[in-house]
Amino acid sequence: MEIKLPLPAVISILHRVSGVLLFFPGIPILLYGLQMMLDSPQSHDDFHAILSCIPVKIGLTVLLWFLMHHLCAGIRHLALDLHYGEGREQARVSGRIVLIVGIILTILFGAVIWQTEL
Repeated sequence: MEIKLPLPAVISILHRVSGVLLFFPGIPILLYGLQMMLDSPQSHDDFHAILSCIPVKIGLTVLLWFLMHHLCAGIRHLALDLHYGEGREQARVSGRIVLIVGIILTILFGAVIWQTEL
């Protein structure tokens, strides 16, 4: 027997997972990077060298997707709390919109990560 979750349920689960992953390890990484940038000129240069590595850029892009998806899904949840889009078909459409907009925003902002020499 196969259980298939509807798209709105998957979006809701991803919203929770992305929130947890933004909290940990997202916040410690952000704070460590801020500390490196502000500590000394040498640690600032070291931080820029770390950010120019391909695996780090991939990790930043994944964290960016977590943020964009969490933002879009959060807006969707706020609309649902206000009783907008509660119907089955409306929920499916809004779920697709959240996925598409999250991916588009990740691509747009991710281009900055990949194009600039940090």
